[in-house]
Amino acid sequence: MRLRTAAAVAAATLLGAGAAAVAAGRYACDAALKPSRVRPLPTDPQLTVHGSAADQITLTRSLASLRPGTYGLTGGDRHAIVGAVLRNSPHPADSVVRRLERVTYGTLEPGDRMWLTPQVYIGNPRDALGLDHADVDVPGELGALPAWFVPGARDTWVITVHGLGTSREHPMVVMPFLHRHRFPILDLAYRGDLGAPRSPDGIGHLGDTEWRDLDAAIRYAVRYGAETVVLYGWSTGATMALHAAAESALRNRIKGLVLDSPILDWQAAVRALAAADGAPGPLLPLAVRAAQGRTGLGSGRLLASADPDRLSVPVLIMHGPDDTIAPWDASRALAERRPDLVTLLPVEHAPHASMWNADPESYEEALRRFLTPLM
Repeated sequence: MRLRTAAAVAAATLLGAGAAAVAAGRYACDAALKPSRVRPLPTDPQLTVHGSAADQITLTRSLASLRPGTYGLTGGDRHAIVGAVLRNSPHPADSVVRRLERVTYGTLEPGDRMWLTPQVYIGNPRDALGLDHADVDVPGELGALPAWFVPGARDTWVITVHGLGTSREHPMVVMPFLHRHRFPILDLAYRGDLGAPRSPDGIGHLGDTEWRDLDAAIRYAVRYGAETVVLYGWSTGATMALHAAAESALRNRIKGLVLDSPILDWQAAVRALAAADGAPGPLLPLAVRAAQGRTGLGSGRLLASADPDRLSVPVLIMHGPDDTIAPWDASRALAERRPDLVTLLPVEHAPHASMWNADPESYEEALRRFLTPLM
């Protein structure tokens, strides 16, 4: 009887440990499958505001606050736009002074805890940028998908789609450029976004199912006058664009792809986000297994959409070696396999999906060179 009792206790202990491991893995992968739309990704550290003036802001000194370029600065009920580091402005050794371009809303006070984000503009294209637009609904398989349509004279539309940790406000960083070049722009919110239908299981699938909402946007664009489209995605939005180019029934209407920080290795992304969210190393394989079980993703599912042999249109990839979420090597390998179609712009000192932010001028010049033959 004692042996049976001991065996039962041991079995219960193992079952309990197994259940705890499953639960821990499930929790650890939430950073990738349930990213916040209102808070930056966990890879972005919090910064403390030490002071602000009319055109300057002083922040905690860190690798993040020293990044070159233009970023949103967000936290709680505050949002601002910050520009270049002002190295000649007097400041304590443990702080950094940046140009304060604009306070969008709220008041910046010493001690505020905030994050840098690639999502520079808040609101809608009219309020944030002065661009006339229409609020439209794109019919999707789960219901109506809200989108902004900015009109333009060309019959090639650019369909923009955001990625992890941001919303459809993120693509507004390139709207002025696209509008100057007379492209109609359709900026899409997809399943799980504010105002869009919830995914059936309540989690994100890293582009593996979300691409069907982008496919719906292609159908909408063609129905309302687009002869061809350019798909422009960031992060998982870039992965969605690759899926659509490979799988859409209207892929013959796709003229080109612009991919900013594409996630071509979902397992690496899950591990990186789980680690940044505080998951210890031994839990990272469990996080990947939990994500696979919850999404149905296989090891090669997302990579299949980026098979070099399946590419048939010009592709511009903008990516950086400092991206800790989407491995740079995967983008470089794709470009090396298809130099006839793929152009790769490396961007230094840029975190995930922040290639425009790090160097807007070089980014837009690469974009101009790529889009000019497609106009």
